[in-house]
Amino acid sequence: MDDTVFAFRPHGSPADRLNGICLPLEVPSVIEYIIIMEFMEFALMSAGALFAIINPLAAIPTFFAMTPSNTEAERLKMARTASVTASGVLILFALTGNRLFGIFGITIAAFQMAGGLILLLVSLDSLRAKRSEVQETEEEKQEGIEKDDISITPLAIPMLSGPGAITTAILLQSKAKTVIQDATLYLLFVLMGFVCYFTFRFSIKKAKKINPIAMNITTRLMGLMLAATAMQFMLDGIKKTFFAAN
Repeated sequence: MDDTVFAFRPHGSPADRLNGICLPLEVPSVIEYIIIMEFMEFALMSAGALFAIINPLAAIPTFFAMTPSNTEAERLKMARTASVTASGVLILFALTGNRLFGIFGITIAAFQMAGGLILLLVSLDSLRAKRSEVQETEEEKQEGIEKDDISITPLAIPMLSGPGAITTAILLQSKAKTVIQDATLYLLFVLMGFVCYFTFRFSIKKAKKINPIAMNITTRLMGLMLAATAMQFMLDGIKKTFFAAN
C-alpha cells in the first residue's frame, strides 16, 4: 500500500464533518481559486467597461448646457429620472438582446465584432476628450435645450444609455457564464444608475469646484479603457468565428 500522506480538511455540511467525510485540500482550493479569479475578472471588466462607455462625467457639460434656466431641484429630479431610466434600459436589453439575435439569425460572434467596432469609435472620441456622436448628436443636444424636461430624452437615451452602452450590456451578458456572474452584472447596471445620479448631484451642488482639466484627463483614461475593452470584444468574436472548431 502507498504510504503517501495527503492533507485533508473537513468541508461540506456540518453533518459531513461530524461523520468524518473529508476531501483532499488541494482539489477544492484550486477550484475555489479559479472560481474566485473568474468572478473577479468578470466583475472588474464589466464595471470598467460600463463606466467607460456611460461616462457620466463627460455628460456634465451638455447637461448644464441643456438646463440653463432650470432650478437646482429641477435638475436633481431630471438627473434622478434619467439615471433610473438608463439602468432600466440596460437591464431590458441585456435580458432580451440574445433572444432578438436568435430571431434575426445574428450570432453572438458577429455582434461581438460589430459591437467592438462601435465601442472603438466611441473610445477614439473619448481619447480626444470629446463626446462621440454615437452617444449624442448636435441635433439631440439642441433639442434638449429647447425642451423643459430632458430626463428621458436626450439625457437617459441616448446620452447615458445609447447604442454604445446597450451594445456593451448585451456583450457583457453574453460573456456571463454563471448565475453569480449574471447577478453581478445586473447589480452593476443598478449601481451605474446610482453612480450617474451622484455624479450629476455632485456637479449640480458643487459646479464651481469641477475642474475641466481633471474631467478631460478622466475622459481620456476612460477612452483608453474602452478601447481595450472594444478590442477584447472583437478578438472574442474573431476567435469564435474562425477558431472555435479548433
